[in-house]
Amino acid sequence: MSDVEVNKVAVIGAGSWGTAIAGMLAGKGLQTVLWGHNEKHVAALKADRENKKYLQGYSFPESLKIEADLKEAVTGADVVCMVVPSHGYRAVFKKLVPYLKTGASIVSAVKGIENSSLMTMTQVMRDILGSAQTAKNLTLSVLSGPSFAKEVAQGLPTLVTIGCDELEKAVFLQNVFVSERFRVYAAQDMIGLEISAALKNIVAIAAGISDGLGYGLNSRAALITRGLAEITRMGVAMGADPVTFSGLSGIGDLVLTCTGDLSRNRTVGLKLGEGKKLSQILDEMEMVAEGVKTTRSVHDLVAKMEVEMPILDQVYQILYKGKECSKAVSDLLTRDLKVE
Repeated sequence: MSDVEVNKVAVIGAGSWGTAIAGMLAGKGLQTVLWGHNEKHVAALKADRENKKYLQGYSFPESLKIEADLKEAVTGADVVCMVVPSHGYRAVFKKLVPYLKTGASIVSAVKGIENSSLMTMTQVMRDILGSAQTAKNLTLSVLSGPSFAKEVAQGLPTLVTIGCDELEKAVFLQNVFVSERFRVYAAQDMIGLEISAALKNIVAIAAGISDGLGYGLNSRAALITRGLAEITRMGVAMGADPVTFSGLSGIGDLVLTCTGDLSRNRTVGLKLGEGKKLSQILDEMEMVAEGVKTTRSVHDLVAKMEVEMPILDQVYQILYKGKECSKAVSDLLTRDLKVE
C-alpha cells in the first residue's frame, strides 16, 4: 500500500477498537504506541501481548509499544488517534494537548456526542484547543464506517471513511490508515460522518429492542430505513451533506450495527426487548455501548433544534423514563400517517 512519511502514531484508548487500530497500524510497519489509562490493564497488555479483557485471542505485533504515560505516548507523534469513550474524551484530550507536536494530525475514531455540551468529538477538540489549533497547525479529522474491532483484528476486509475539512489532509491520513485489508476512503464532510456515526447507535438499540420482542425482519428493515431518514434529517439540519448518509459511515455502519451480533448497542436493545432492566444490562457489559449516553445527548440536542425524530424519542423514553418496549412500538406505529 501507499508509503507515507510518518515517524510515530499514538493510539489513545486501549479498548477493543483502539487495540484493533493500533495492531493494524503496527502490523503495516508504522511505529505505533497504544496508550491506556488503567495502569493495571496496561501492565497486563505488556505481559500478555494481547488484550484479554477487550479483544481476546489476537496477539500484538512485536513492534507495538504499550504505554501508560500519556506524555510518553503522545510526544513526537505525527498522528494521534483518539479512541476514548465520549464521556471521558474531553478530560483525556485536555491532558494530552501540551504534548502535541506542531503539525500533528488528530483523528477521532469515537462514535458519540458529549452529554454536557452536546458537542461532537471534533467540536470538543476545537473547544479545548482554541487558538492553539492554528498556532500549532493541528489537523482534526474523523474516522468512521462499518468496522467491528474483532473483524479488523482478524484481518477481515473492512472499508471505512476518513474525513477532514481539507481534502489534501484527508488523503494524507487515508494513506496512513490504509492496508491490504483495511480500505479507506477520503471525505470532507466531518459533521456528517460524526452525526451518522453517533446516531446509528441509537437506531441499533431500537433494532435490538424489536428483535428482542420477536417482531421479525420486516420490523428491523423498517427501523433501519426510517432510522436513516431521522439521521439524515438531523445531519442536514447541522450542515452535513445528505450524500454522506448513503455512504459507509451512514447506511453502511447503520446496517452493520443494527444487524451484527457483535454490536454492543444492538445487544442492549435485544436485552431490553427481552425484559431486562437497563441497569442490569450495563452492569453485565465489559465495554461501553455509546448509544445509551448518546441517546440522552441527541434528545437534548433535538429539543433545541426542533427536528422530528420519533424513533430517537421512543428509545429515550425506554432508556430514561422506563417506558415499556411494546408500548413504545405501538406509539410509533399509531402516529399520524405521513407522506414518504
